[in-house]
Amino acid sequence: MKLTKLFLLVLCSVLASAAYAQVGVGTKPAKGAVVLFDGTREMLDNKWIYWEGPRFSATYPIKWYIVKDPAGNGTVLNGNDPASAGGKYGAADIVTRDTYRDFRLHVEFLIANPRGNSGVYLQNRYEIQILDGDSTSHGMAAVINDSQSPYYAYNGLGKWNAYDIVFRAARFEGGKLVEKPLLTMYFNGKKVHTNQRISQVWGGENSGLDGGNDGGKGITDVPGGLKLQAEGHNVHFRNIWVKELKLNKPETDF
Repeated sequence: MKLTKLFLLVLCSVLASAAYAQVGVGTKPAKGAVVLFDGTREMLDNKWIYWEGPRFSATYPIKWYIVKDPAGNGTVLNGNDPASAGGKYGAADIVTRDTYRDFRLHVEFLIANPRGNSGVYLQNRYEIQILDGDSTSHGMAAVINDSQSPYYAYNGLGKWNAYDIVFRAARFEGGKLVEKPLLTMYFNGKKVHTNQRISQVWGGENSGLDGGNDGGKGITDVPGGLKLQAEGHNVHFRNIWVKELKLNKPETDF
């Protein structure tokens, strides 16, 4: 009888862990999550704004397009804003109206053309790269300049891909940085980064919050939104959701 109870406890624990770590293309929002994009223009306008950084040159309404899913059903978001033509990042990036500290994020993307380029910015600071054809530390699914690209997990052009991330924001005491941000990430269901520390904000002032502070090293204790980058490419997005967390310990593995 005791062995049976022990087995049931272990099984319940395994099932609970598996439920928390549901990842990959098509993953539904976790309990308590907020959907940030569901394929509608209404949600785009209600949940997102342009990031009006130093290079901002777009005009409202948001010029990201709602288009037919090129590899499925329904409608999706195309980030090829006219203001970003020529790879002018920072000109027409969009960011959520709400801001976050610790969170669980799911976002799906499809790159239509070779070398298609975009990015997912956590807290409008830390970029998780979207870049077809690049497997360096500046390439696909890399935590920019802090990790190598797990390019092996990429589904390829014209196919949907998914980032699943648990992120813990930087910690401060007395206004000073005492713990750097941390994340664990799955790429298309494969765990590719585990408790990866982020050293700074890369890309300069046009990249996101604090990018212009001390060469990106002057991170502040200000929450930021989820940002999607426009770089003049046909990169599509769908099924974006976030769940706020309170991570008291420096641990993001899931």
